[in-house]
Amino acid sequence: MKVATPIATVNGGGVPSAVQLELRFKAPYDWARVLRFFSGRAIPGVEQVAGGVYRRIVDLKGEPGRLTVERHPRRHCLVATVEGAAARHVDDAFAARIASMFDLRADPAAIGTELARDPWFAPLVAAAPGLRVPGAWSGFELAVRAIVGQQVSVKAATTIVGRLVERAGERVVQDDGAHASDGAPAWRFPAPDALAACDLAKIGMPGKRAAALTGMARAVAAGDVPLDPAQADLATLRHAWLDLPGIGPWTVEYIAMRAWRDPDAWPASDLVLMQSIIARDPSLDRLASQKRRTDGWRPWRAYAALHLWNEVADRAGAARGG
Repeated sequence: MKVATPIATVNGGGVPSAVQLELRFKAPYDWARVLRFFSGRAIPGVEQVAGGVYRRIVDLKGEPGRLTVERHPRRHCLVATVEGAAARHVDDAFAARIASMFDLRADPAAIGTELARDPWFAPLVAAAPGLRVPGAWSGFELAVRAIVGQQVSVKAATTIVGRLVERAGERVVQDDGAHASDGAPAWRFPAPDALAACDLAKIGMPGKRAAALTGMARAVAAGDVPLDPAQADLATLRHAWLDLPGIGPWTVEYIAMRAWRDPDAWPASDLVLMQSIIARDPSLDRLASQKRRTDGWRPWRAYAALHLWNEVADRAGAARGG
């Protein structure tokens, strides 16, 4: 799956200060639309998309580093580079994490063939044959994003998550003592215990949503809820998260789609998805009738959702949905 190559610059003890991985994918791979998705949702201070490159601050075994991911100019692979103290912890688990985040294990031809059997999707697959379901660096980070994003626009959710980072995150300081340059990622995303203890007054969320966020962070910090499929199967994960106050089906399905990597996740009450279906068939104006229509897209409904979101984003020239 990977080819790992330490960059020439090393610390005195022979420990690499930067490590580079090449991670292969099955072509086609729609890098431009993956970047557009991440760019529209980039957490201020933590993530950045610029010049065809994804950048963020990562934490590996308690040590920070800078991650950059870009597409190889010739080969069917992405190139991931980790700089800083975290570089010493780059291993197979890290490679798997990046592969999940950028959906590198997907077989776009097989998925596209199945979805294109439905006349709704044939033109969408033809227009974006290498579409992927963008994942997340961590399940907790994605859960925060999903809760904050309940019933608000993508832009509004991104702004609020940026405020959370400033209140509960940690600014990364360079070895020379200087802060990262303006605009570049400089913050570690808040840990569950830090967010659980954070005062969310005047953060820009309704009180019940703020309480749901605090409760979720406390549950994760205490180990009361599983975070990913390595800890529990998908059915158990869904049940555990739906039991948390303020967490409904849309939130859980969005987490399942991007963090748990369920290819059949479907956030049924998503406004953009509902509108996209109604635009194609006005009689499908109820969730129940829409669900019956989506059953034909199994087991690839997460990819169906991305195609519908992507269609709207292509038309509007902006990120919508999710």
